[in-house]
Amino acid sequence: MPHTFASPVPPSRGRSLFAWSLQILLALVFLAAGGAKLAGAPMMVQVYDLIGLGQWFRIVTGLVEVAGALALLVPGYAAFAALWLGCTMAGAVLAHLLVLPTPGAPAAVLLLLCALLAWLRRDQLPAWPGRRG
Repeated sequence: MPHTFASPVPPSRGRSLFAWSLQILLALVFLAAGGAKLAGAPMMVQVYDLIGLGQWFRIVTGLVEVAGALALLVPGYAAFAALWLGCTMAGAVLAHLLVLPTPGAPAAVLLLLCALLAWLRRDQLPAWPGRRG
């Protein structure tokens, strides 16, 4: 069965401009964070030592963040990228709450911004049965 998209009405110009601004901001943040993980910044290495899953997890997380950041900039993929990165930030919030001695507020803010972007770009998500546009 072919996918139908949720909203036949395009988003307003103001909403679209705000969404693009948020996409660019989030892309810069996640490129920087993912790049630091991939580059092996000493702070990132220490954080992932504390998490206890090994440095491979730092590399995977860095790749997830860089891929998500790039996808934020591809027209039509922002909603998926925001959901992808939001799930990553949900994991980061849990890591801060359960394992890490540092506050999880930055990860929580990024999670909320990703959720906001997914909502703003909801017209990019396929509709599912029972969903209203």
